[in-house]
Amino acid sequence: MNGKISLDTNIVIRLFKNDFAVIKMLAGFSTVYLPTPVVAELLFTARNSSRPEENLKTYNEFIDACKVLNITRETANHYSTLRLELKQKGRPIPENDLWIAAVCIEQNLPLVTEMPILIISLG
Repeated sequence: MNGKISLDTNIVIRLFKNDFAVIKMLAGFSTVYLPTPVVAELLFTARNSSRPEENLKTYNEFIDACKVLNITRETANHYSTLRLELKQKGRPIPENDLWIAAVCIEQNLPLVTEMPILIISLG
């Protein structure tokens, strides 16, 4: 690994729940990235919670401590290629997951997702 990692929403949620496996895994990385769709999902989760103000503050502080990966035209190119490949294989995935994967491919960053922790190199 190059000291850089991108996180999926479920991993950030596990981090906020003090999941030891996530905390231990993240200790090995110097820079944490969040794709824009992950930021959107986190903000929705906070707003949709029983404590939206408290959670928005916590989530925004975490987001500010990370580097946010914005969606570009190149991301859209990767998205369209990935979506077509998955459609042809009969294995479509949710839209936000496609965008998350596409931005990680564009930036050549591994993505941490799933339970147990799965680090996917998408490049």
